[in-house]
Amino acid sequence: MTRGVSKIRPELCAAADPSSLGRRRLLLAGGSAAALAFGLGAARPGRAQSSQPTQLMPPDALLDDLAQRTFRFFWETTNAENGLAPDSWPTRSACSIAALGFALTAYPIGVERGWITREQARDRVLTTLRFLRNAPQGPDTMGRAGYKGFFYHFLDMKTGTRADENVELSTIDTALLLAGALYCQSWFSGTDAGESEIRGLAEELYARVDWRWMQVRAPAISHGWYPDFGFIEYDWKGYNEAMILYLLALGSPTYAVEPDAWAAWTSTYERSWTTIHGQQHLHFASLFAHQFTHCWVDMRGITDKYLGMRGMDYFENSRRATYAQRAYASDNPMKWNGYGADVWGISASQGPADIVRKYAGEERRFRSYAGRGAGGVKEYDDGTIAPYAVGASLPFAPEIVTPTLQAMVDRFGSRIYSQYGFFDAFNLSFDYEDVPLSNGQRIAGWGWVDSNYLGIDQGPMLAMIGNHRNESVWRAMRGNPHLRRGLQRGGFTGGWLA
Repeated sequence: MTRGVSKIRPELCAAADPSSLGRRRLLLAGGSAAALAFGLGAARPGRAQSSQPTQLMPPDALLDDLAQRTFRFFWETTNAENGLAPDSWPTRSACSIAALGFALTAYPIGVERGWITREQARDRVLTTLRFLRNAPQGPDTMGRAGYKGFFYHFLDMKTGTRADENVELSTIDTALLLAGALYCQSWFSGTDAGESEIRGLAEELYARVDWRWMQVRAPAISHGWYPDFGFIEYDWKGYNEAMILYLLALGSPTYAVEPDAWAAWTSTYERSWTTIHGQQHLHFASLFAHQFTHCWVDMRGITDKYLGMRGMDYFENSRRATYAQRAYASDNPMKWNGYGADVWGISASQGPADIVRKYAGEERRFRSYAGRGAGGVKEYDDGTIAPYAVGASLPFAPEIVTPTLQAMVDRFGSRIYSQYGFFDAFNLSFDYEDVPLSNGQRIAGWGWVDSNYLGIDQGPMLAMIGNHRNESVWRAMRGNPHLRRGLQRGGFTGGWLA
């Protein structure tokens, strides 16, 4: 099914959900065929699944298999001619520049795991960064990849220019792209001409981003800009996924924002500090917001003024958020089918349809895409589980994440786990015959499962598996001078920054 994205025009901003702006999708053309099976075999609709695990895949074997399949998503679906990575597959889509940041992050991980050679990764990264450096920038409505160093949220997979007039110049998605580029800058430390060029290209792309221009309501940073009507009304203020944005803006060698931008970012933290399912922490209902920055930044043992006063760091905050999610699924206040200690993980993801149906004796709203979270109706919990939300939490709480990944693969098999690892989402409560689906397929007597893989969901899972196993990304990024400068200007101290 084709699915578009609404413009966030100034006159509509008051009605928009600011927490979901960075996660909006643009699926340009249809195509709902299920992915070809790999390894486990194809899903078989209609066959009953055991409700209890039988033989769990050993943890190391599962993480090896999951990481390699997820890596192959980026390696095989990216346009090899220009390096652009799709938002989703197999549904045809535009390039998501955030997914592209995760693709750039995937390639060195693939080298370290022995799935590709260093030369293959170098050449793919060079193709990507050269294309981005040369992609046209300017204020024109169409025919441009970006403006003021920022990139449009979605780009045409072939031309690399703005995919549609609905697409915004995105600060958060540009930041995620740059995080991947800076990781490559630090990881490719060799002396050959190709690796030297990677470092220079990453520096050029990062240095030309005019963060101050996006401070239309300084010192905060805006969500983005449209060429036809200007800046989006919303500014990024915590706590959400945009921490990486502020760190990169603070660390810029050319257009750095002042340290008071971090104070603006944290100025709303008190609204988020709460106790959820026994865990006191900065709350954000969707797990992705607790994961994105950690894909590149080792937050263990370093802290800013706010969390320092709370006696903790952001890594501990995400650990508590992970435990709160599991506790919510175990309590299961909405009585969704399948929720429990080993089936949890609610985050922004695709879903079955935008429709209201009766469930457990009351009307429930299901959604085709939402920034879902643990917290009932008000947090868009419609029974949809996103496995990536579990996998990307691996470093925070491996003792509960690994058994959950094992149980889901064993219990549901190829219905949710196929060619490139976990499909984006599944819903064991959605079994309505009369509903035209927006995504995926209904399996009679079982529920609904997506047929897509999403780049910005695959990416965090692969990065965090790498960080859990050997600090793949953290190790390189701890030595990146721009990240270090951004953290220090934001007031971070302690740990590896000392």
